[in-house]
Amino acid sequence: MAYRKTEEYDERVTEGLMKSYKDALQLLGEDSEREGLLKTPERMAKAMQYLTQGYELNAVDILNSAKFKEDVSEMVIVKDIELYSMCEHHMLPFFGKAHIAYIPNGYITGLSKLGRVVDVFARRLQVQERLTTQILGAIKEALNPLGVAVVIEAKHLCMMMRGVQKQNSVTTTSAFDGEFLHNHITRNEFLKLIASDLS
Repeated sequence: MAYRKTEEYDERVTEGLMKSYKDALQLLGEDSEREGLLKTPERMAKAMQYLTQGYELNAVDILNSAKFKEDVSEMVIVKDIELYSMCEHHMLPFFGKAHIAYIPNGYITGLSKLGRVVDVFARRLQVQERLTTQILGAIKEALNPLGVAVVIEAKHLCMMMRGVQKQNSVTTTSAFDGEFLHNHITRNEFLKLIASDLS
């Protein structure tokens, strides 16, 4: 079978971005007409639309699409969810992993939906602090759980490639609600489990 691309892009947005990126290349002193750069503005335009597709998605709708009534109230954790996002200050990538837990209150959601929720908010221009609270807020709104916890660990290229150039720095952010906020035993259990290797 021949290779087929499945991504779809807004033609008007693509054309506008292509012009801007072509102008940017020329302002940086490059020849946008040389062979290696001929298709670069188009590639950049499509890449940027792909990397910011989260604006078109609704995290609560995604969680509700696989919401099941279930009489359980034990902690559910999905950890090491890889994420890739773009720092809104320098439009350079940051990447890492998210750890999510919630305590059901009559409803659970499909496990893969938690990963999708991470992508909804990561695929936008972001700061890690806001990304963490947005993930928590969507889970809280959709499932009304007894508690939600989100921890994100990420490396930021805006710190690694430029500025202070600290290659080994990792930023950790956390957000807690309900039982995870008010009960230190529950919170500590979550933190211990995401730090452990159960394999």
